[in-house]
Amino acid sequence: MTAALDEPRATARRAPLTRLLRSELRMVLRRPRTLIGLALLAMVPVVAGIGIAIATGSPSGESVGDGLASLVEGNGLLLPIFGLTMSMTMLLPLTGAMLAADALAGEAANGTLRGLLMAPVGRARLLAVKAFGVAAVSLFAVLLMAATGIVAGLLLLGGDGMLTSSGTTLSFGAGLGRVLLTVVLVTVQVWALAAVALAVSAWTEHPLIVVVVGLGVVIVSGVLSVIPALDWLTPALITTSWEGIPEVVKDPLPTATLLTGVLRAGCYILIGYSIALSRMLTRDG
Repeated sequence: MTAALDEPRATARRAPLTRLLRSELRMVLRRPRTLIGLALLAMVPVVAGIGIAIATGSPSGESVGDGLASLVEGNGLLLPIFGLTMSMTMLLPLTGAMLAADALAGEAANGTLRGLLMAPVGRARLLAVKAFGVAAVSLFAVLLMAATGIVAGLLLLGGDGMLTSSGTTLSFGAGLGRVLLTVVLVTVQVWALAAVALAVSAWTEHPLIVVVVGLGVVIVSGVLSVIPALDWLTPALITTSWEGIPEVVKDPLPTATLLTGVLRAGCYILIGYSIALSRMLTRDG
């Protein structure tokens, strides 16, 4: 009889992973601040496209800027790439840091993390579910920006292909492929910063500290990268890879540079998740 009673109890210990993942996504996407943040991010390429269209259409023929901005006129497929690279300076890293802050520190501040840690659920599994929520919503945010950028670019700036920074013209399909490649590169970099923020989130009950540390890492990395005497630090800085993202508009693609950036981000993801896991395995509430 004891064995019969223990069997249903054992099966009730472990909820299906897919159900946990769906529940985590619903919880994250139902937060008002998440929805507001996604709406604001979706507007970034639209606002940029309107500004560029007004500037290039003015009688004075004002310049819209240097770099990617100078190529966007009549080159609508370039707008999502421009919007994503521009947002990597602050908006997308802030989004990743905020999601990571809510995942653990926010739960701790609300008192719900203690209950999750005391439940008969593997802590590594719990952290994996939280990390999945952060990663999935970050990917959705980047995809949303790319989608609104493509639509706004084609409507406001026109173009049936993509003019590269090398002077060649790509077909519409090839240009769309470059946009999707940018989505992948940007998402991986956001995941890297979110992993660092998740490690901090596992050690504190104050979400604001996580956001401040995450943005502090970005700012400090940017400052260190412009000091000539500290050039030896450049390969290890998290923002080093971000500077190479605009190179997706070169023809041919600088594959080695882009791959190095992905590998660097992968190292940060592994380190951040490992630190968060070590803390979760020893945390008592």
